[in-house]
Amino acid sequence: MAVISLFNGSYCHADEIVQAAADDLGYPVITERVLEETSRRFDVSRDQLRSSLNGTRSFLGKLVHDRDKHVAFVRLVLAELIQSDNVIVTGCIAHLIPRTIGHDLRILAIANHDYRVRQAIEQGNVSEKDASKAIREDDKQNIGCTEYLFGKSCYDESLYDLVLPMHELSVSEATRMVCETAQSEPVQTTERSQAAAHDFVLAAKVSLQLAEAGLSADVHAEGGNVILSINKNVVRLGHYRESLKKVAEQVGGVISATTRLGPRYKPASANPWSNIEGPPKVMLVDDEKEFVQTLSERLKTRNLESSIAYDGEQALAMADEDAPDVIVLDLMMPGINGIETLRRLKRDHPQVEVIILTGHGSEHERREAEDLGAFAYLRKPVDIDHLARVMRQAYARSGGPPTSDSAEPGSRE
Repeated sequence: MAVISLFNGSYCHADEIVQAAADDLGYPVITERVLEETSRRFDVSRDQLRSSLNGTRSFLGKLVHDRDKHVAFVRLVLAELIQSDNVIVTGCIAHLIPRTIGHDLRILAIANHDYRVRQAIEQGNVSEKDASKAIREDDKQNIGCTEYLFGKSCYDESLYDLVLPMHELSVSEATRMVCETAQSEPVQTTERSQAAAHDFVLAAKVSLQLAEAGLSADVHAEGGNVILSINKNVVRLGHYRESLKKVAEQVGGVISATTRLGPRYKPASANPWSNIEGPPKVMLVDDEKEFVQTLSERLKTRNLESSIAYDGEQALAMADEDAPDVIVLDLMMPGINGIETLRRLKRDHPQVEVIILTGHGSEHERREAEDLGAFAYLRKPVDIDHLARVMRQAYARSGGPPTSDSAEPGSRE
């Protein structure tokens, strides 16, 4: 049969509709059960869970990380409980069910403001002003839920399959519409929709592991393959992608994990460094100490701070300790030469972009460096502005914010 997910504005007879539909269909309402089991299993109070789901004022003092974890707790318990369909879920919890589950009937019960005010006055014996204020506060909490989940208002009709305008319908009429739609062919459980429900459990497990690790992504799972959609601005995007994949791939049942930018991902600014804390992490590797120190000072005037390594071994050790975003690497160095350093860097830190800067390289070494994944191959002496531009392009490819420079990333001199 179906899962009925009902969301509502206050003073829209939702409780009456839900109870009548539950009686007619024989469906249990599992909303409180979800909260109760989540509270018991993860040792979080129901009030805390509700606050995190709704984004209420009491939540404002919490860390975003706490909210992500609480919602992930609820999502996992919900995913497990709807494996047996023929249930009703209400409130913000209903919005945690993914649209891929075709037998989930999404319903909104809403009415115009004047009707809701009249209902509030009748039920609460309050003034029109107080009723209107209370409704606005309720709406603010409701909108806080769906803005957090989807970046949309909870009253956006695109979120629902059926909208009940309660200023035009009686409770019995609305109930009949709910029951008839729930029993219609389009929302019956199929093999495909049941598979999507099973996938929801895996996606919920991945979401929980991400939240525990302090990471956030919208998770879609299908047959063990997981897609992680990034829908917020993040520091060092390339590093964030790798962290998401690493955590997801450790969850039992995950076959593969890929990342993508979601529809709500927007760079904060065209300024290449505007959404990071300080300049990107750059390393200069060259055994010519005077040259590399001077280069570092000149790059600093172009907002490119850098650390310095004087040979390949030191560079590899520094990268293992705290991998930079971009490395400018000489070829001719004592000990481990530039080509071998490049090979090991791309093997152990594939997200790091490496620019070769040499005064002694050959065409053979150039081709070898490109085959190993070097972002660019430049020769000394190099124009400092050109080098800075290529470094910014390399940073954009590594996952940093997009650059406004016109040259294509990976361009060679």
